[in-house]
Amino acid sequence: MFALHPNILEQDGKKQFAVIPYKEFLKMQEALGDYEDLKDLRQAKETEKSAPTVSMEEAKKEFGI
Repeated sequence: MFALHPNILEQDGKKQFAVIPYKEFLKMQEALGDYEDLKDLRQAKETEKSAPTVSMEEAKKEFGI
């Protein structure tokens, strides 16, 4: 993972906001995108796990390769 260096802003003595450097924001955004992609991949694999398959040799024959 990566380290975050937030500045915490308070309002009426209570923590209200965390402000992070822009580079850290970009890293966080990329990591969240990767996580979403992984989640989608896992869901697709689960959905397709019982789908029929074709061997590489069968596929080559079908496409005339």
